[in-house]
Amino acid sequence: MSAASLRRAARESVSGLPRAFWWLWTSTLVNRLGAFVATFMTLYLTLDRGYSASFAGLVVALHGLGGVISSLVAGVMTDRLGRRPTLLAAQASTAFSVALLGFMEHPAAIAAVALLVGMTSNASRPAVAAMMADIVRPEDRVRAFALNYWAINLGFAVSATAAGLIAEYSYLAGFLGEAALTLACAVLVYVKLPESRPERGGAGANGESGGSGGALDKGGAEPEIGLGSVLRDGRFMGVVGLSFLISLIFTQGSVGLPVAMGSAGFSPGDYGLVIAVNGFLIVALQIPVTRLIEHRDPQKLLVVSALLAGYGFALTAFAGPVWAYALTVCVWTLAEIVNSPTQMGLVVRLSPVHGRGRYQGVYTMSWAVAALVAPLMAGFMIDRWGADWLWATTGVLGTVAAVGYWLLMRGLSEGTAGESAPAAAGGTAAAPLEAPLPTTSGPVGAS
Repeated sequence: MSAASLRRAARESVSGLPRAFWWLWTSTLVNRLGAFVATFMTLYLTLDRGYSASFAGLVVALHGLGGVISSLVAGVMTDRLGRRPTLLAAQASTAFSVALLGFMEHPAAIAAVALLVGMTSNASRPAVAAMMADIVRPEDRVRAFALNYWAINLGFAVSATAAGLIAEYSYLAGFLGEAALTLACAVLVYVKLPESRPERGGAGANGESGGSGGALDKGGAEPEIGLGSVLRDGRFMGVVGLSFLISLIFTQGSVGLPVAMGSAGFSPGDYGLVIAVNGFLIVALQIPVTRLIEHRDPQKLLVVSALLAGYGFALTAFAGPVWAYALTVCVWTLAEIVNSPTQMGLVVRLSPVHGRGRYQGVYTMSWAVAALVAPLMAGFMIDRWGADWLWATTGVLGTVAAVGYWLLMRGLSEGTAGESAPAAAGGTAAAPLEAPLPTTSGPVGAS
């Protein structure tokens, strides 16, 4: 490909997106540049503090429990108070709690503050996703989510390498650095991002209908969307369940992998270099791969990505030197590149305009629950049977998720993309798809 073609492809990848999106993108990048706690918590507890893998798993699980709680609460706040206030509150409180965690000494205090960090750090996710859906046109959302994911991993690639070196000298510096950058994100949100929550009773953002997919009542008011409505949406909850399995696999990159490498005699710097491969590959490949897959059958993409994720981690059982660990990261990173924008764009399409916060909160909860379960699973299996059993389990989970995507997509493919979804099992009408799904083999309803 010529230089001119590369420049044209780059312009097409970033053109047409609103200014507010790029400020949100910048906030994401700055935030991820400071990522430390989630990546190095297990190494901090096992190598620096000398705790067992089981205790480290418990603490990281409490971090995940905090995310479960805040996902739902923040989803409601996003819809009721607005995206901007939720982001400000979440980021300011995250900065405080992360700094506090660095000074905790007693095991109970570490566990309690880790729970607080989990609550505050996950609270911004529903607001970010909802704001992005508000300000970006439906036809540009898969691209926008891919670009945002690219920013996440650009920041992660840089921070993982730097933080791995920092951790060898001072874990406290890592905690304080993350707190400072998170506080900078809060300031950026306050100064540059306007509120984007659509007004009820009229057209939503980008001219979309403000309804939830159900009929308006006789007075013209839109049906109220509560958490119960989300949980009764069978189509959407199927996506949430499969997302949990996938995230249970991917979370092992930050909980199972560092413990296994530490037990094998590798240093935090070694782990930092290996996991940085994940971020650097996403930075290099996310945008071109998204351009390649955005018009392909999402059923096939999600099935293949599930298999690559499961068996990519399973290959870790055969890794010996550092470069072999890095090769396994390459396999499951490709799965991540394919899965993330495909599924995120789909979640937005299944979410009603005035219920985006709650829908994103429940979707985010799938990752938070995985963050709760994955460290407990990793700690127990590594302590009891060894890391090879953990990697074999990821292969099984990937297979189950692939079958689940295939079955769910087959059932949903009978509908036509862009049509209102049928009523969910509980009697709640699911959200309409806001734009045709990317496919080359006929319309497909959802993932």
